[in-house]
Amino acid sequence: MTTFAHPLARHIRAVKRRLLIVGATVLAAFVAMFSMSAELIAWFKRPFADDLLFYGPAEALLASVKISFLAAIVVSLPVMLHQFWKVVQPALLPGERRWGFPCFLLATGFFALGLAFCNVVILPLVIDFFVSFGLERELKPELAVGTYVDFNVKFLLAFGFAFEIPLALSLLARAGLVSAGQLVRYRRHAAMLALILSAVITPDTTLFTMLLMAVPLIVLYEIGVWGARLFGRPRPAASL
Repeated sequence: MTTFAHPLARHIRAVKRRLLIVGATVLAAFVAMFSMSAELIAWFKRPFADDLLFYGPAEALLASVKISFLAAIVVSLPVMLHQFWKVVQPALLPGERRWGFPCFLLATGFFALGLAFCNVVILPLVIDFFVSFGLERELKPELAVGTYVDFNVKFLLAFGFAFEIPLALSLLARAGLVSAGQLVRYRRHAAMLALILSAVITPDTTLFTMLLMAVPLIVLYEIGVWGARLFGRPRPAASL
């Protein structure tokens, strides 16, 4: 028991250390991005033609904090991915560790693809749906900056990280931590989790926005299952 506990304790300490590195990096990036929050908000509001308003003394400040946090996550992504790779790397064979740089590039590309997909497809669709719904009822859209930024940040972060699901599942399968069969068995659980996460993350409770987030999550999970089948570590043959 003691022999088993020592490697486990070392692994837990290593994970904690890497989480601290990620946290410190995000904090430093946040401070830098906060100094540019005015420019970030100006870029963020481009899909909405009218001016954004704020109704509380601290609303503009909180909106700046949220948008700076999103920018900090994007800037810190290389460090986050590198630390994730360092956690997975010990479970890989020496020949498999050469995948580090390609996986690093793929992960960065998938995150950027998730942001782009959300920014180009999902957010305009959602914003247009809700604004048009109000205009059809002769209501004038006046959006608060806090609500608008909160709405966008949650969607962008969710889709950015969601697009890492196929790569993460493929790496975990290659490391032998999961198998395609296990992922298939938990398919229904994953779909239910996607619906729950969508209900928690989306800033409103409409079925429309929930499905816009839940359906891509489920599709990405299925892509991850195929990735696990293609790149997962083969099971050793049973001894006779």
